[in-house]
Amino acid sequence: MHIRPVARRRRSVAAAALVTVLGSLLVAPVAASAASAASAPEVPTAPLITTDSSWRYLDDNTDPARGDANLRVWTTADYDDSTWKSAQGSFGAKNGALGKVGPHQPRTLLTHYIGDTKTTVPTYFFRSEFSLDAGVAEQVASLKGSVTYDDALVVWVNGTKVASYVDGRITETTNLEYAGDSNGDPLTSTFTAKGDVLRDGENTVAVALYQDRASSSDIYFDMAELALIPAGTAPVAAPPSRVILTPTETPETSQSFSWQAGDPSQTTGQVQIAPVSGGDVRTVDGYSAGVVNGNPLQHFSATVDGLSPATAYRYRVGVENGWSPWHEFRTADPKATDFQFVYYGDAQIGLDSTWPSVVKQAEANAPRSIGSVHAGDLINTSSNETEWINWFTGMKDAATTTNVMAAPGNHEYSGDKMLTAWKANLEYPHNNPATGTVGELANLAQGDTDVARQYRAYFEHWSEFAKETAYYTDYQGVRFITLNATRDTTFLTPGNLPACTAAECPQKDVARLWTRFQAAWLDHILGDSPSKWNVVTFHQPVYSTSAGRDEPVLRDEWVPVFQKHDIDLVMMGHDHTYARGFKNTDATDTPGLTTGPVYMVSNSGAKHYDLESAEKNVWTLNGATQVLRGQNVTTYQVIDVSKDQLVYRSYLAEKVAGATTDKNVGDVYDEFTVTKYDDGEKWVTEAGMTPPAQKEPAAISLNAAEVRAGGTVQIEGTGFTAGEELDFELRSEPVRVGTAAADAQGSVTASVTIPASTPAGEHTLAAIRADGSEVTAAITVAAAETPGPGTDPDAGSPAAPGDGSDEPDASGSGASALATTGADSMPHVITAAVLLALGLGLVALRRRKGATPSGR
Repeated sequence: MHIRPVARRRRSVAAAALVTVLGSLLVAPVAASAASAASAPEVPTAPLITTDSSWRYLDDNTDPARGDANLRVWTTADYDDSTWKSAQGSFGAKNGALGKVGPHQPRTLLTHYIGDTKTTVPTYFFRSEFSLDAGVAEQVASLKGSVTYDDALVVWVNGTKVASYVDGRITETTNLEYAGDSNGDPLTSTFTAKGDVLRDGENTVAVALYQDRASSSDIYFDMAELALIPAGTAPVAAPPSRVILTPTETPETSQSFSWQAGDPSQTTGQVQIAPVSGGDVRTVDGYSAGVVNGNPLQHFSATVDGLSPATAYRYRVGVENGWSPWHEFRTADPKATDFQFVYYGDAQIGLDSTWPSVVKQAEANAPRSIGSVHAGDLINTSSNETEWINWFTGMKDAATTTNVMAAPGNHEYSGDKMLTAWKANLEYPHNNPATGTVGELANLAQGDTDVARQYRAYFEHWSEFAKETAYYTDYQGVRFITLNATRDTTFLTPGNLPACTAAECPQKDVARLWTRFQAAWLDHILGDSPSKWNVVTFHQPVYSTSAGRDEPVLRDEWVPVFQKHDIDLVMMGHDHTYARGFKNTDATDTPGLTTGPVYMVSNSGAKHYDLESAEKNVWTLNGATQVLRGQNVTTYQVIDVSKDQLVYRSYLAEKVAGATTDKNVGDVYDEFTVTKYDDGEKWVTEAGMTPPAQKEPAAISLNAAEVRAGGTVQIEGTGFTAGEELDFELRSEPVRVGTAAADAQGSVTASVTIPASTPAGEHTLAAIRADGSEVTAAITVAAAETPGPGTDPDAGSPAAPGDGSDEPDASGSGASALATTGADSMPHVITAAVLLALGLGLVALRRRKGATPSGR
């Protein structure tokens, strides 16, 4: 009777015990977690390295690797640096003494020269350490630092490179070498690195400091700060900077945006956009373009499509609590033809003084501007963040409301051979030169030979290298084309280049081949350009202007393409002078009246070079004429676009001593007009000149609307160029039926025979011009008459009424003898005849697909 209560009690005791055990299992981790959280070490918030920190350093021109196979072994934590000198920062020398380097006074003197010579030590090496408590490293999101240096600098943390400045000449093949760009005063840069380069315990920071040349007068290094950013740090509310609009391939319906985050904690970015007239706000995520130049701020870009043409939009970029102000822009209007754009030469020097003034003047003179083109060297040193800040400050208002179309210059590669800063700050269409758009040149990369494999490696590398540096966009009837005139093989050579020893290996002429690669692409995109106007921008000029400069490779490869396609404006920089002119083959008998492309060089910054002497003038030595050239002037250019004209005005923005002009700042410095009619007729006129009136379209008429096969037809044409040679074809199946030449007034008269074998029906008679275009007239061909009984079959068919076959032509020969087999025909010029006025077929000029306009 008592068993069941006992059993029930035992079950109760067991259940209670189980609850106790389970409870302990559940509670223990919570308690342990709380205890762990309470005991977790804190990430230090104070800087771990400052200007006053001590460094061990090597300044005696010895290699710190000491023959080790690992060239950078000296940057690792376990390296023995006990024999190195030790001192507090900052470090430097001025002409071998402890003097100021620019505005900076070093604390510790570095050995400046090698022994008793005046040859500078090429590279200096520094090491410093800091310790982290157990568990700290994994709680660090990133570290940030600030360095000041002259001339070039590389920073490692525990053997991992985290920053590199003005490093274009660093070969990675030796520790001791000269590098840098001789920038004058020391540069200051900030850098950031991911926290995973750190470890608990001792951490090592290593620095290599480079002289730029053996005769350098100074050297300087200071790490003002190295600090940690804990994981989980909330994004700081701060507006972005460097907001800029750049065009897409379809500016009627899409727009690209780029910007820089307002704070390192902002790791995402968005664009918000809506029509100005009202409507829903769209939010589009941006993508990260990375951090560059040691600047811890992320760069972002985004392209928004699905926009409406000819529509005003407002937009802002950033993150919640960190938005830019609202800005406005307008999409392109495919029906519009009238607008302005601005052309700038090198900004480069004077970015905090001259450049803002130049842009302000340009914007005042271009109120209808849709954007600006920049001929390279926006900055002086691509790795210098201060210069980028100043360039964007000058462009602040223009860049947020109109498109910026920029070409890279040699200084964009300075300290940044992969153009990381360029591609972080700017976003451009990826319609660049590539293997598939260079025509027959791509055939060189076909096959399994060493030569073909090397071509393939170069072409694949260049297809990637060219992205965002060579591109085009069509804006309201203008195709804006940008080229990359860089020819430094350091940048153009791919890694792991296949070996090739044959005489025809491409590695023997890389600079020319890269230039030709772009020329083939340019020929391709000009051949099918839908725009009436075509303009091109790049840095180094095909016709150099300043003393001691010449670019024969660019001239050889690109000028023939410009001339072939009769491009309108060729806008260049680099030479820090001004010039404008034309190729001599485009001159006419009228002074101030030319045809063909116009070539120009502009300088929009504070750097100035001397003009080349008349004896060594690259223009005149290479078949070109300088209409105007000048030195010690700073200019910008405003181009007014309309349906039939480009009006170019260069304005004087600044001049210095020795300027080759008496004009005042603000005056128009240079002016000309390009007039182009719809039939391709084009004239370039100096200021004040009136371009020739548009010619009547070329046309032909026939003396009869119908002719019998085997008979002759007489042709009269007008509107042709004096002396122009014409070929005549009969279609549908093309049969050449004659030739003729226009007289001095552009008129043509000729008589041709319709082959007896021509089938009856509707046909076309075409006059084919020298440029490939053609003028046509319709004609009906009646069947040839069958000879009657007793008729000599060799005498030919009786003439049809009105076909004129029984009349001799003006030369005294019977026209009916021409081309009766459809093979060859002779030209016949009728000098005196009154042609029938009835049934004349008059048609307008039409062009074959892909033909280029005739250069008149």
